[in-house]
Amino acid sequence: MTDEEPVQLSQLDAFAAVVRAGSISGAAEELFVGQPAVTARIQALERAIGASLFVRARTGSRLTEAGRALLPYVHRALTAVAAGRRAVDDVASGSGGRLTIGAAPAVSTYVLPVVLHRFQQEHPLVRLSVRSGHSEEVLAMVLREEVDVGLMRPIQHAEIITSPLYEDQLVLVVHSGHEFASRGEIRMHQMASEHLILFDRTSSYHELTSSIFRQAGIAPRGYLEVDNIDAAKRMVEQRLGIALLPLTSVQAEIGTGRLAPVTVADMAPVLRQIVVARRLDAGAPSMVVADFLRTLDALRPDREREPRFLA
Repeated sequence: MTDEEPVQLSQLDAFAAVVRAGSISGAAEELFVGQPAVTARIQALERAIGASLFVRARTGSRLTEAGRALLPYVHRALTAVAAGRRAVDDVASGSGGRLTIGAAPAVSTYVLPVVLHRFQQEHPLVRLSVRSGHSEEVLAMVLREEVDVGLMRPIQHAEIITSPLYEDQLVLVVHSGHEFASRGEIRMHQMASEHLILFDRTSSYHELTSSIFRQAGIAPRGYLEVDNIDAAKRMVEQRLGIALLPLTSVQAEIGTGRLAPVTVADMAPVLRQIVVARRLDAGAPSMVVADFLRTLDALRPDREREPRFLA
């Protein structure tokens, strides 16, 4: 094969058509072009390949040895192009393509699975990819264009645009047999006799929980620090302490009675906003991204403080 004459798709189409029809004239009818056009394409392909591909006779055209060797590769190339066209059509229509999402741990664990289940029901051909990280890491993913959408706490940055998704409330949870559970409501100073379970020192929830006690001038009897929310929940279930955890993360346990929520009468509601982040210069979203954003928008609570879709 020479470098001077690159192979063109029309030449491969003509080659395959001649093989199917058995003649130049038959291929011309199939392709709705004149015989000279088919002949020109075959000759150009032969020059690019550097070999004769057909033996021409009065009864038609049959493949040479070189033509037989080339045929399976032509079929693969044409099949790949057809698949590529279908993939592009799927992306254009929003039914296929790829969607990559970055999400903070509490979002990816407790919120995103429900959202993606509903999204994939309507877009079964879309290939989904989720990357989890703290909000600062998700921000970096968005800035580096490693993800299409970031779901994170609000972080101001000149190169991103955000829109509110929902507010998650920190709720005090205890074992269902704890005395606080039977009371249903306590005051902050009563927590001083308890072990407080904190999770993930690098997360914003850790600092937020710690600051609540610092500002109130209250020191719990002790602290237990674990790596993640699930570990914190298990600690509470084992009566090792109490914890302030995102409501979205404990709804299942509250629903089954494994954990009990307790109102702290003299503590203001602690809300953490979650936003959808995209690059400011990302332009109009693709159909897939736009459909995912619409899925989020349809599930967005209007005036509720907890995500409606987790109920």
